[in-house]
Parts: sequence; C-alpha cells; structure tokens
Amino acid sequence: MRRIPMIAGLCLVIGLTSCNHKKESHKEETQFLVTAPIVKDTSITKDYVAQIHSIRHIELRALEKGYLKEIHVDEGQYVKKGQKMFNIMPNVYQADLQKAEAEARIAEIELKNTQLLADGNVVSENELSMAKATLEKAKAEVALAQTHLGFTDVRAPFDGIMDHLHVREGSLLDEGELLTTLSDNSQMWVYFNVPEAEYLDYIMSKDKDEKKTVGLLLANNKRFNQDGIVQTIEGEFNNETGNIAFRATFPNPDKILRHGETGSVLMTIPFKDAMIIPQKATFEVLDKKFVFVVDDQGKVHQTEISIGGELPDLFLIEKGLTGNEKIILDGIRMVKDGDEIETEFIDPKSVIGNLSLYTE
Repeated sequence: MRRIPMIAGLCLVIGLTSCNHKKESHKEETQFLVTAPIVKDTSITKDYVAQIHSIRHIELRALEKGYLKEIHVDEGQYVKKGQKMFNIMPNVYQADLQKAEAEARIAEIELKNTQLLADGNVVSENELSMAKATLEKAKAEVALAQTHLGFTDVRAPFDGIMDHLHVREGSLLDEGELLTTLSDNSQMWVYFNVPEAEYLDYIMSKDKDEKKTVGLLLANNKRFNQDGIVQTIEGEFNNETGNIAFRATFPNPDKILRHGETGSVLMTIPFKDAMIIPQKATFEVLDKKFVFVVDDQGKVHQTEISIGGELPDLFLIEKGLTGNEKIILDGIRMVKDGDEIETEFIDPKSVIGNLSLYTE
C-alpha cells in the first residue's frame, strides 16, 4: 500500500521537472525582435489651446440721453463704415441747435452795429472786442449743439459684424448705455499660451527674428484654410501657470472666424539630430517611460527615458539613450529586468517604415 503514494509522488516530481525543462527550453528558443534608435533631422507639430479675437471688437453706446427712435440694422448683420445703425429721438437737440443759431445771428448783428459805432469813435475798441468775443462764443455754442444733434445718429465706425441688440425701439436710453457690439473680422488675433521652456527655445533660436508661420485647428477638428503669423509675445509670464501668451494674426477673407471662438494653434518645431524610437517599444510605470535595453551578452536592462516630442507611432528621446543601444521592439510584456534572452536585430529604418507590421 505504501508503494502507491511513493510511485505517485515520483511521477509528480518527474512530471514537474519535465514541465520546467520544457518551459526553459521554450524560453531559450524564443527570439525577441530588437532594434536601435535612429538619429535624423525632423520636425513635430505641437498644438496649443487658443482664444480667437477680432482685430477690433468694440462696444457701441449711446452718446446722448433720449428715446431710441429707430434701429436700422439687425443682429449679425455686416455693416459698412459710416452706415447709420441707431437713431435717438433728436427733437430736443434740434431745438438746442436752433436756439444756438438764433443767438449766433443776434451776436453777428450786434457786432456789425458795434463796428459802425467804433468806426465813428462812438464806442471804444474794448467794446468792439467784446462784441467779437460774444459772436465767437455763439458760434461755438452752435458747433456744440450740432455735435450733440449728430450724436443722435449712431453710425458704424468701421466695417464689421454686429452682435445682438441690447435695447429695442422705444427704449429710454441713458448716456453711455450699451446698444450692441461691433467686430472687425477682416483679421483675427489668436492668443495661445506657451510653456517657459518652449518660449526659451523659440526666443533663443537663430531664426527668432523671422516671422513664425502657424496653423489653426478649429473646434470641428478641421484646419482653418489660412495660415497665421506669430507677431507678438506678451511681456510677462503667468506665475500660476508658468506660461507666456503669444499672439498670431490670421487673415479671415471668408469671414469664417468670429470673435470669441476657440481652437488650437498648430506650430511646427524643427528638431536637428533627433533620436527617434517606436512608441510601442516603450512602457510606463508610475507616469515614467521606460524601454528594455539589451546588452552584448543578451541581458535585459530596464532603462528610463525622457520624451522630447511625439510623432505618429514615434517618440523623440530627450535623454536616457545614447543612440547605440539595442532596445526590445516586440514582446516587452514577456521579459523583466535582468533576463537573458536571444535576439534578432531589425534595421531601425525598416522598423519605422513598417511599424504597422510589428504588433504584439
């Protein structure tokens, strides 16, 4: 009876030994695809969240008190410079003008009479000067009344698109009350924030004095049909974000862009002698990126890397690799730090050209 358990135990040991032997043999027979970083000049396109503003965006306000008599435009309408937009009831201001003109005529008559008397030495030169000053004052009152009357017609100061109406016909307006806003959308100012490190790269580059061309990705994920030029950089960094605002100007001939839109500025950044590896050769641990480097003896070393930029399926390496290493391309989940493996080297140019073929 005791022989049976002993025989069974022996068979189990033999079986386990046989299984382990098979696994080790299988592991030894497995070859892992490895490649190397490739160094070449390239460029990446970075996107920055942007706010789009009209080159001119103003508030139109009532310059005089009174009832809003007429509205000559509609919301969203394109208006031309000098076009009448609003009319404030002018009756009071017309009366003021008529009064001023009448007083000016009286002053003119008095000056003529005083001039005749002065010519006959009836009145002094001082009285003649006073009569002249009275006429000048009356003319100034006329000009002032004409100005106030002119303010009852609110006209467009430039070509643009008006926003919604804040008042309606018949409204009693106070001086300075908001009527609408007007946007000149012939060109657009697009503001975007750039991190300090990227600002320094930009401002210290040899082509810093050249106008940088940028693109604009709209909210519908389509690229705007015009390119813009980076024209200004604000004077101070935002201490909370560590960013500084850039401003690009975009032509807007088709009036597609409107004040207040959002989008993303697309800026192409060149990289000289960039070190490039496939993204699929990397893995992440606690928000850090790693690759498996294989030495000449076939031993695996887990190596941390820093990413300097990103292309479709590729990473630009900032530090962590020298460019001469062999890195595991396929099967990174099947190895761990310190393993010894068999490898098959694939030329990095071939890898980059056929990334879709190397899938785990």
